[in-house]
Amino acid sequence: GRFDRNIIVNPPDIIGREEILKVHMRNVKLAPELDVKVLARRTPGFVGSDLANMVNEAALLAARKGKESVGMEEFSEAVERVIAGPEMKTRVISEREKKIVAYHESGHTLIAKLIPGTDPVHKVSIIPRGIAALGYTLQLPLEDRYLTTRTEVLDRMTVMFGGRVAEELVFNEVTTGAQNDLEKISEAAHKMVCEYGMSKKMGPITYRKKEEMVFLGRDITKEKQYSEEVASQIDREIRRIIEECYKRAKDLLKNNSDKLDKLAKALIEKEMLEEQEVDEILKAN
Repeated sequence: GRFDRNIIVNPPDIIGREEILKVHMRNVKLAPELDVKVLARRTPGFVGSDLANMVNEAALLAARKGKESVGMEEFSEAVERVIAGPEMKTRVISEREKKIVAYHESGHTLIAKLIPGTDPVHKVSIIPRGIAALGYTLQLPLEDRYLTTRTEVLDRMTVMFGGRVAEELVFNEVTTGAQNDLEKISEAAHKMVCEYGMSKKMGPITYRKKEEMVFLGRDITKEKQYSEEVASQIDREIRRIIEECYKRAKDLLKNNSDKLDKLAKALIEKEMLEEQEVDEILKAN
């Protein structure tokens, strides 16, 4: 036989995640203080398999610690394992690299704190995780979102520039650590101009590539392609948007260099900071 219909299953919303978690937690002894609603809120974008994996990881962590029940501490660690991979505490990095990573992550964290309305910083760490991550800044939205505004896209791009800009300002050099950030920034700027119609210069128009039309099974010979002149305008507009976000990130970190230093020094000392600790550092004189 053959399949002639594609059924798209969207990731569960916060209510769905809560119900899925309850199913997977049925045979797990939970600590009295555990709040399933909080866990559901901390796992946007997780699908059923991610949630099942998270519960399993949390149970294993509790067992390794000799605990009789699984608490929020184990679930918080399990969420990070699913998102960023397991901690690699045996991976030894030099003091200089540790300092660079600390400033890189502090750059992300500080800009996220300085721009109103960005997703809250849940945790920032310079403990290596997974295959390649030497550090990470974990931002978690307060609620599920199905729409994103132009301002929100630009804010996210500015936050993503925080790491590279911090390296540049402090060490007068940049590293390969910002590769993934730059890829996401470039992709976001491209989508703003070519898919979302968020460029005031290019207007509310979608510019599609030939490859996309083939994937959609349409006849590309009937699809009008834009001219080389328009292609050049698109490139210039993408570059302009990226450069504006870069400049914004640079201005924010330059004007708050004292806070950047405080965050980085605290990260070097503790290796991991929770949201409350970040707030206390930034509020201190």
